[in-house]
Amino acid sequence: MCFTAHPDDECGAFGGALMRAHQRGFETSVICMTEGRAASSRGIARNADELAALRRQEFAAALRVLDVDHGEVLTYPDGDLARQDFFQVTTALVERIRRFRPQVVLTFGADGNVNLHPDHTMICFFATAAFHWAGRASFASEQIAAGLLPWRPQKLYYGVAPFLVNDEPTIALVPASLVLDVDDLKAKKFEAFQQHTTQADLLVRIKAVFDQTGGEEKYLLAAAPGMRSSPLETDMFAGLEE
Repeated sequence: MCFTAHPDDECGAFGGALMRAHQRGFETSVICMTEGRAASSRGIARNADELAALRRQEFAAALRVLDVDHGEVLTYPDGDLARQDFFQVTTALVERIRRFRPQVVLTFGADGNVNLHPDHTMICFFATAAFHWAGRASFASEQIAAGLLPWRPQKLYYGVAPFLVNDEPTIALVPASLVLDVDDLKAKKFEAFQQHTTQADLLVRIKAVFDQTGGEEKYLLAAAPGMRSSPLETDMFAGLEE
């Protein structure tokens, strides 16, 4: 299960991992927090409602290219996730974890990834809390009363940006403990990105960097069973239990 902030995040940051998981026979899902209404690139949209509708369509098209089984776009305010009720948002994500029961959860790191976007930072916080709280029967007990049992995913990974497209100073990018070779999926990953036609201007700006870095995805293992340091991995499903 991959938690993202905006339509198109699923392609550049996590597209290779999602396709590799599908190839391995794992069910995949993407939960996107916003409709991307505040994007500076707006395509032919004349207003925010039209942009939201277009970006929902683009998201669905991209997931088809990535062979993702389930996709959902929530309606939290784009660019304003930091002002949302933490308990309410985390409860909503816990519900998705308990419903789909993923073994592995992917999301952004707290640095904001690539462009240091505050929404990327916030989805890290929400998803991290949901990862840990979904297995606790004392959290969101109303969900359990409705038939959703507690569920503990086995691994939480933060995406690590291979480059930075932001002029603001940053202390350090998140280190990586997992390196995925997705070079064979690079063209398909970019094809998925191209489904986001409203973001064509962004694609033009990052194309050269994508050509250099798109064949590799890096992640940090942020949580897993037991007390251990993050090993250097090449397989996000290594060590999973049935």
